[in-house]
Amino acid sequence: MKKGIIGKKIGMTQIFDDKGKVIPVTVVEAGPCVVTQKKTVETDGYDAVQLGFGDQKPQRVNKPLSGHFKKGDVAPKKTLKELRLEDISALNVGDLIKVDTFEAGERVDVTGTSKGKGYAGVIKRWNFHRLKESHGSGPVARHGGSNGACSSPSRVWKGLKMAGHLGAETVTVQNLTVAKVDAENNLIAIKGAIPGPNGGVVIVRDSVKA
Repeated sequence: MKKGIIGKKIGMTQIFDDKGKVIPVTVVEAGPCVVTQKKTVETDGYDAVQLGFGDQKPQRVNKPLSGHFKKGDVAPKKTLKELRLEDISALNVGDLIKVDTFEAGERVDVTGTSKGKGYAGVIKRWNFHRLKESHGSGPVARHGGSNGACSSPSRVWKGLKMAGHLGAETVTVQNLTVAKVDAENNLIAIKGAIPGPNGGVVIVRDSVKA
């Protein structure tokens, strides 16, 4: 990627363009992020920068992380994410990355953790059809049906869609459009929906498909 920033999802709203058309947007509080570590091919085998987002109280930071922040001479941060950028020559530990690195009209990819929905059945998790409840289906209208094959192979195939844990996994929505950037308030409005609940941490970076 060429550029990226860590942010916090604020919520969805709508704005109007120059022609008066309504644009549904998700507002993200993006940055400012501080570079807490710089990795190079010589020392680590690859080029990357570690960004910190959100202030953290020093007494809530454990000793290893406290030493990590002290080494970089930066204030403790709540969230740390590593970004593999194409060119990190201009970045150094302590530098700030702000939301004005993005402009309206740019295409971005947004990565976040989807909402956790707990243990879910096959209808909610995989969009299965329910059985008819007219005659003879009994108390299994929302069940998944038969799972196994016959005596060969005498087991359930791997990857069979069944009930289980739903959500709370890393999701990336690609090729979204930046509708507006408010550099003064560190806000970026992205057209459409992005993963996760309000208050969730997301990563905004330039789109791989643009």
